Amino acid sequence: MSQNIYDQSEFFTAYSRLPRSVHGLAGAPEWPAIQALLPELTGKKVVDLGCGFGWFCRWAREHGAARVLGLDLSENMIARAKATTQDPGIAYEIADLEQLELPEGTFDFAYSSLAIHYIQDLGRLVRTVYRGLTPGSHFVFTTEHPIFMAPTRPDWSADDEGLRIWPLNQYLVEGPRTTDWLTRGVIKHHRTLGTTLNTLIRAGFTVRHVEEWQPSPEQIARHPELAEELDRPMFLLVAAQR
Repeated sequence: MSQNIYDQSEFFTAYSRLPRSVHGLAGAPEWPAIQALLPELTGKKVVDLGCGFGWFCRWAREHGAARVLGLDLSENMIARAKATTQDPGIAYEIADLEQLELPEGTFDFAYSSLAIHYIQDLGRLVRTVYRGLTPGSHFVFTTEHPIFMAPTRPDWSADDEGLRIWPLNQYLVEGPRTTDWLTRGVIKHHRTLGTTLNTLIRAGFTVRHVEEWQPSPEQIARHPELAEELDRPMFLLVAAQR
C-alpha cells in the first residue's frame, strides 16, 4: 500500500497552503505546458489518477468530457474534491494506485499529475492504465524529474582516517527515497528517465512527447523565484498513446 502522507494533519495543512492548492491549475507553473499535450476531450470518458482536490476533473468537464472519475488514496483529498464539485458527471473514489483495477477498455483518456513518483510498482500501474483505455486513446502524466528526486551530492562522514566523501542518492541507483517536504519522512520512488519510458513501451504504449519542464522567460519575469528551476528540471511531462 502507498504511504498515505496526505491524510497526516501536518502535511495536509501545509499542502493546502501551496499556490497550486489555493489557485488550482492556474497556480501550477507547468500547467500551460501540460495543456499543450492534452487531446480533445469532448465526449471522452476520463480517469484522473491522484486527483487531489479535483481541479483537473472539473477542468475536463468544462472542456467537454462526458464523464470523469477522480481517484485518490487520501480521504482528505477526496472529501475536499467532493465538497467543491457540484457536477453529476464527476465521480470521486478513494483508491490506492498500487492496487488499482480499471475495467478493460473503459476510458478514453487517462491523466495523472505528480502522483507517479509515489508509486513503487510503476509497471503494474502502467499495465492497468493500458488495459483500461480504449485503443488509440492517450495517457498524459507528470512526475518529479528523476534528476530532481535523486541529485548526486557529497556527504561528509568521519572515521578513524578522517573525513571521507560518500555519494548520496546516486541517479542510477533506483528505489525509495525518504525526504522532508512539508513534513518529515515523505517516501518517493526514484527511477531513471529510461526506466519510466521503457515501462510505458513494454506495456504497449507509444511515447508521443517527453518534456523536461522549465519555466518560460515570461514566467520568470512574473515570478523571479522560478529562476532557480533552470538549474535542473523539476518536472517530467510525458504524453503516450495506446
